[in-house]
Amino acid sequence: MREILGRRRRLLSRRNDGRPELIDAALTFATEWQWPVLPGVAPDPQGRARCACPDPECTVPGAHPFDPGLLAATTDARMVRWWWTNRPGAPIVLATGGKAPCAVSLPALAASRALALLDRRGMRLGPVIAAPTRWALLVKPYSMEQLGELLYAKDFVPGSLRFHGEGGYLALPPSGTGQGAVRWERAPLPGSAAPWVPDVEAVVDAVVDALTRTGVSAPEL
Repeated sequence: MREILGRRRRLLSRRNDGRPELIDAALTFATEWQWPVLPGVAPDPQGRARCACPDPECTVPGAHPFDPGLLAATTDARMVRWWWTNRPGAPIVLATGGKAPCAVSLPALAASRALALLDRRGMRLGPVIAAPTRWALLVKPYSMEQLGELLYAKDFVPGSLRFHGEGGYLALPPSGTGQGAVRWERAPLPGSAAPWVPDVEAVVDAVVDALTRTGVSAPEL
């Protein structure tokens, strides 16, 4: 119990040299919250805006799986500890869907304005992940059929919205990627279980309405 509480405190902390404790965060996600994770490919050390993967035009440098592939994501503590012991600076990648949360993401500026409006309305949101260019709102797992029906029923859905569902992935804090640091805009509340997350319908309805009302023209990013 003491080890678990200490790891949870270090989820948002930093080491003496200022670097995040990635292994502690990865173990919290995997073993306490039962979120399957795996190490992402690191940014290219010769140019952090580039990715270390073979794709010279990678659009998410350092923020995606490569070796191992996404299917290797696990909640096994021994595997997680081995990965980050051997690759201590590797980004933490969440395999979305299944029993893990899914996410809805949108460009950072649009997300900031949408969240401000939703706060004024008193809407309850779960954790929100902020990368330099996009923010992601975690939601309950959903199927592609459920998402399709939800989007079909809408007159308009901004093209800048992205959906991270079954078979998708998302970099988790406190990862460092080629585009910069990944952090919590809304950190999970302390507790012994996985954080509460809302239904995808509620989030999509609220975000689309907020973007429409604030007049944000969200670019395709």
